[in-house]
Amino acid sequence: MKIRWMSAALGAAGLLSACDGGTSNVNLADSRLTSGLVDLSVVNAGTSPGQSQITDAIRLARQTTFGPTPAVLQRIATVGTTGWIDEQLAARGSTYADLAVPQRTDFCKDGACSRRYFTRTVPAMRFYANAVSGADQLRQRVAFALSQMIVASEAEEPSAAGIAGFNQLFLDNAFGNYRTLLKAVTLNPYMGAYLDMAGSSKAAPSENYAREFLQLFSMGPNQLNADGTPRRDATGGTIPNYSADDIRGVARALTGWGPARIGNASPLDRYGADDVHPMIPATDRYDAGEKVFLGTRVPAGATPEASVDAVVDAAFNNPSTGPFVSRHLIVHLVTANPSPAYVGRVARVFANNGSGVRGDLKAVVRAILLDPEARAAPRPDRGKLKEPILVMVGLARAIGMTTDGYVFVLRDKYLSQSVMRAPSVFNFYPIDYPLPGSSTLRSPVSKMLSSGLALGIHNFVVGWTLLSNPANAEFAPATGLGTTSGTKVTWTSWEAFGDNLDAMIAAVDVLLLGNSITPTQRTALRNAALSITDKDPQLRARKRAQLLFYIAATSPLFLVDR
Repeated sequence: MKIRWMSAALGAAGLLSACDGGTSNVNLADSRLTSGLVDLSVVNAGTSPGQSQITDAIRLARQTTFGPTPAVLQRIATVGTTGWIDEQLAARGSTYADLAVPQRTDFCKDGACSRRYFTRTVPAMRFYANAVSGADQLRQRVAFALSQMIVASEAEEPSAAGIAGFNQLFLDNAFGNYRTLLKAVTLNPYMGAYLDMAGSSKAAPSENYAREFLQLFSMGPNQLNADGTPRRDATGGTIPNYSADDIRGVARALTGWGPARIGNASPLDRYGADDVHPMIPATDRYDAGEKVFLGTRVPAGATPEASVDAVVDAAFNNPSTGPFVSRHLIVHLVTANPSPAYVGRVARVFANNGSGVRGDLKAVVRAILLDPEARAAPRPDRGKLKEPILVMVGLARAIGMTTDGYVFVLRDKYLSQSVMRAPSVFNFYPIDYPLPGSSTLRSPVSKMLSSGLALGIHNFVVGWTLLSNPANAEFAPATGLGTTSGTKVTWTSWEAFGDNLDAMIAAVDVLLLGNSITPTQRTALRNAALSITDKDPQLRARKRAQLLFYIAATSPLFLVDR
């Protein structure tokens, strides 16, 4: 029986890997997903949905959440695309604010305390708990995208409060104004410590933050056309956005800032720096002379605050900043290969939201998601490889797990993407990494891909599907990290399908595979599930669901979003 089970499973997995699906999907208007899952027959106010509408609802869920769930799909089917986006743009709930309480660095006396207050563990747990269960999914996805563009990392600054406060900026400003975010990041003490703006003085201005602020956080290194394509000089070369003199000028303008102090700590107390609240000026270290950069002149005698505003305004208003930021968000939410026209349409909204406001991220996100390229039928060149974090959370959401996030923190380091611990300011991967074997297409996440990561993802999926057991030690509540609930893994809704394999397969297809499998693939999945013949009907249904999840979650139809 074991040989039969393995043969059927491998055969089904091979079919899912070899094919890109087809048009002969289950029509959910006729085959409704019941047993507590989802009924998409209510699309368009009760009319029978066409396949394109169903597929687009699933695609929208992938773009705006950390993974489709029955509740999300049901809501999209009920209120429609614009209704769902409007609801998500208004949703709040996720927060790190309660974790952003600065602590003296000599606060801890043992390893357990240090792990709680001076590693990423607790804020990373909150990230995952919110991603799995939080209602404000789009805000979280945009905040996550922004955090991968404007990077500060536990790899250099291991402060739980600092990490929490820094990432709160992205939640707060995900649908706010990009200029507000740029200024908040510039004066954030966690970033200040990470890129050396904190303590930068007129005697030796640090250029680290100035350089990355221009290169990565705003305009990018080269001048861009309004559609995100590079501007060219007479020889066909790219045109730099700034010079070494510009970097030096910005660095001088950003001198004279340092962290606030915890309690009544002296400025000389190296343990008492506040890494949460905005930095404060230290005028004795500030360069009050005239500064010139990016076509901007800051007169001698200007205050430190005026100098910061001049830097932020120069970068924010640079013509390249709109297309640079717009493309980054498109790549993270929709496709790794947006057309120049797509970037241009979104960048125009960045430049003017329709009411004369520049940098309105709510309008930008709306434009990204409602653009014809986002809502068009899938194309092979318009997808994107899921990054490991999305693989983990997407699988958990589809199964129906609840979590305090701890198990994800245990797992993510083995999948090469420890959230809040990027290896450098350049994130886990470059946004323009080429798709291997292609001279034209990009696949940023492919930079992370290796045989080791592929095996790691496979083993991860095995552990949470075929070997899933609520008694697994990794799902237990953590100790020493405050109140934790652990992770609850239940297959109850899947057991409720009983022997209705067609409905079970349809549900797996919708939640993991985009309602894309062909009749041949459907038959292969059915045969694989039928190889499980336990006498107990509940156990049989659970094992069949776990096998289907294993096959689906290790296939390209799940690992690539289209």
